[in-house]
Amino acid sequence: MTDRLLVVDGLVVTMDPDRRVIEGGAVLLEAGRIAAIGDTAALRARFPGAPELSAKGKAVLPGLIDAHAHAGHTLVKTLGGGDSAKWAEAVEAIYPRGATPDFWGADGSLAALERLKAGVTTSLSIFGAYGSRTDEASHALAHASGYRRVGVRHVICPGASPPPYPNTFFRWDGDSHESLAVTLDRQLQVCEELTAALHDRQGAMSRVMLCAPVAFSGRPGVTAEIAAQYDDTAKQVRALSRRLGVGFTQDGHKGGTVRAAAEAGLLGPDALLSHCIDLHEDEIALIAESGTKVAHNPSANFSIIGRCPAIELMEAGATVAICSDGTAPDRSFDMFRHMFQAMHYHRRHFRDAKVLPPGKALEMITCDAAAALGMAEEVGSLEVGKRADLAIIDLRKPHLWPGDMPLYRLVCFAVGSDVDTVIVGGRIVMAGRTVLTVQEDEILDDATREIGLALDRSGMRPMTVTPESFWKNTRYQ
Repeated sequence: MTDRLLVVDGLVVTMDPDRRVIEGGAVLLEAGRIAAIGDTAALRARFPGAPELSAKGKAVLPGLIDAHAHAGHTLVKTLGGGDSAKWAEAVEAIYPRGATPDFWGADGSLAALERLKAGVTTSLSIFGAYGSRTDEASHALAHASGYRRVGVRHVICPGASPPPYPNTFFRWDGDSHESLAVTLDRQLQVCEELTAALHDRQGAMSRVMLCAPVAFSGRPGVTAEIAAQYDDTAKQVRALSRRLGVGFTQDGHKGGTVRAAAEAGLLGPDALLSHCIDLHEDEIALIAESGTKVAHNPSANFSIIGRCPAIELMEAGATVAICSDGTAPDRSFDMFRHMFQAMHYHRRHFRDAKVLPPGKALEMITCDAAAALGMAEEVGSLEVGKRADLAIIDLRKPHLWPGDMPLYRLVCFAVGSDVDTVIVGGRIVMAGRTVLTVQEDEILDDATREIGLALDRSGMRPMTVTPESFWKNTRYQ
């Protein structure tokens, strides 16, 4: 870690409560935290001799935050060739029965690398529910180690897979496997083990939230009896999250399920609900009044089949973060892309170009996203005392020029590859788009190997074939 560093001559976009923007600004980093912010000349005078990093021609933002995604998704991009049902089939085969700790480690490293290169310094990955692995702690520990080696802050969310129990998972040894029948009690025990190992209450590089599945109408095989088991599972996971003092999250909410979650006692300021499409008016009120946070994923498949009323939620007083939902089946960790998608998604709904101004969209991947993760005192804005997490964006690009309205250029025109330098906890982890913590080729090679093995173990290799309807069709056949 660099003990002291003065970032100078940048357009400093603080995202502080006053939303200060300082042209020719500087940020002093010291012992992993922000020590001063202001005019470059003034800070040079106050801190003579401090090592400098030039941000001339660049914007200095707080590190971006992606408050909802899924472990495993970097390795299963586009499986099924555009058929969502086939992609889900592949995931439900690979994660519980084809994946090993090496698979999860390769995915964690690749995900962290992609996020880092897009300016994301704080991230979340769902590791429980819908097939992810909480049968043994080794899987999530391997995934978390990938983020640690790259140098990205990470919130990992182990939890219970859906009922009925026991769930079946495969433990692989070379080409052979052992089938494991895993009870809910065992999964909760693993959640507790992972919280003890990974929830760093002081350092903030690694945090834990617990995850429970959502029983929504229309999910195959969810009878009334099994729906009641979902309810019981969620209550047990929520009770554990409260006992351990960690946050709680659920993925896949839609109209009706938020009301059920409220009735089950799941909501609260430490709860983060993902998607939340097609909510009823009373559910919007329940979220806002309880202080529950929402992860809005405008680029996700869920946002195709229904709409998250993010605007209405925020107008009711709820905190909403714009998130990626992970990189599969067909997305990226580029939060600039997701901001742009969110703005147009809601403007189209209201038929009003005034909806979701760029500044609000930027809040939703910085300060609002930090609040959604319960980390608002640590990250999400450039303020004295907060963690020294910075994303420095090169503004001298044709698509970001002319430079007369840089805030609009950032939100409406920037892409993840415009991020030049990233600092996490005062440590430069990427400079001039070169990652300094890992060898990128090694991570790419590991990912290639592990997805190949997982496809073969699970019998999902045919899911990589490009379908005939890819070409010369207006719809997949």
